[in-house]
Amino acid sequence: MSPNVRLSRAVAGTAAAALLALISACGLSAEEPDAQAAPSTEPIVIGMSLPLSGPVADRAKPGMEGYQYWVDELNAQGGLLGRKVELKVLDDSFDQQTAINDYTRLISQDKVDLLLGTFSSDLNVAVAPVAERYKYAYVQPSGGADEIFARNFKYLFFAQPATTQKLPDRFVDLIAAMPAAERPKTLALVQLDDPNTTQAADLFGERLGKLGVKTVYDKTYAPDTANFDTIANAIKQAKPDLVINGSIAGDGVSLIRSFQKIGFSPQQLYQLNTPTDPGFPKAIGASNTEGIFTYLAWSPEATYPSNTGFVAGYTKQFGAAPSEDAANSYTAGQVLATAVKAVGKLDQTAIADWLHQNKVDTIVGPLGWDATGRPQGDMLLGQFQGGKIKIVGPESAATSKDILFVKPGWK
Repeated sequence: MSPNVRLSRAVAGTAAAALLALISACGLSAEEPDAQAAPSTEPIVIGMSLPLSGPVADRAKPGMEGYQYWVDELNAQGGLLGRKVELKVLDDSFDQQTAINDYTRLISQDKVDLLLGTFSSDLNVAVAPVAERYKYAYVQPSGGADEIFARNFKYLFFAQPATTQKLPDRFVDLIAAMPAAERPKTLALVQLDDPNTTQAADLFGERLGKLGVKTVYDKTYAPDTANFDTIANAIKQAKPDLVINGSIAGDGVSLIRSFQKIGFSPQQLYQLNTPTDPGFPKAIGASNTEGIFTYLAWSPEATYPSNTGFVAGYTKQFGAAPSEDAANSYTAGQVLATAVKAVGKLDQTAIADWLHQNKVDTIVGPLGWDATGRPQGDMLLGQFQGGKIKIVGPESAATSKDILFVKPGWK
């Protein structure tokens, strides 16, 4: 080796050492880009895992479409931070462990830039701790069971107006306003085994019980329950005036079909989730929806500024009006994008801090959160009238002033 080569390497080594010393003195890491470097032009990747197969796939599909419409709209407006946005979507098949594995992979292996949530309390109660452990902001579109928020996570946010804790409010207030002699006397509770639906059933039973409504049947069924004939017959024998069904998807349809088969029609029927599926009227017969109560996080008739454009744009892109699942996904996207734009960088802690300190205008109205990620609003009370869900509570948002207190029999 020539002396000149040795000298050159020595000089280079000295220069490199000097450069590292300079970097260190400036508070930078040798592995980190200079703050003055040109901003990245790579797409921002948002990861999620959804139950695209399995027992609630029919609800996950429009939910996925809601996310996709949000991204398409966002990219048409220039993306986020001047970068295009891409979704990386995995399928958890409505299995908790798969969902945990998927989100762990998205964060630690795929190193996605941002996260958006999955569907149902059952999955989110398992996934929220993963996002918290890795300190990723986690905006979930559905899953309002209070136990998810009781852990006081910093990075968790629910993109609906209220959690399960407040879900019974509108309906129970309606029953309380009825003359005592006209209120239902007996109640049947039948719910899928999910943190949201089982908590809701307990709350309905407790609060209606205080009004003198006696629970005469209470059954929790497994997510893979396919035949509801036995349950329907047991409810019929209990002769309840009011049935509250904590359903999620097709399970609510199956229960009604079993009621129809055995000729049992309660005076009042309240179902969670299932009635908001666009295919619900066709599944049980449009005339048979009349009088069924449900709750709503979102309404296509709501007058919030971004809602009209969402309904029109989604309908044009997918050839059908959005469902509540699609709206919930879009709302979660609105929340995340607003926070990212506000902080101006992909900083998970800054995003979470901003959301705790600010409200976001969405298609379900202004959303704000407490320290646990619980939203601070209220749900709407809906009832099928004339083949469509009408808002019957609160009065300020009502699209119908009439309420059917006795559900017509099946046709």
